[in-house]
Amino acid sequence: MSAKFEIKIAKNGEYMFNLYAPNGRVIATSETYTALHNCKGGIESIKANASSPVADLTLGEATVPHPRYEIFLDREERYRFRLCASNGEIVCASQGYSAKQSALDGIASIAENAPGAAVVMAEETV
Repeated sequence: MSAKFEIKIAKNGEYMFNLYAPNGRVIATSETYTALHNCKGGIESIKANASSPVADLTLGEATVPHPRYEIFLDREERYRFRLCASNGEIVCASQGYSAKQSALDGIASIAENAPGAAVVMAEETV
């Protein structure tokens, strides 16, 4: 299996996508978009910014310019990352991880897999 972006229609009728690694696991998930072309624009932003620098907000590294990945702790003290575009908007985010290295591995997976990933439409609504 190759990496892929899978676009789905959410229950609210808006579009969203997941980026899947070659092993079939979700690397990152988007916010929802009201229009399909905006959703596809989010995918193109990830492809273009896949190798962006990392700002570790758990260490106070907020001075890294956009576009950038941000690693942070959520309310449950789990590590997450998000990719922010050049305008600072969040393009995608990760699941929560118990170890910071797992979040860093997710970022590395995006850098490796997103640029060449196919874009497909899902069959079902989520």
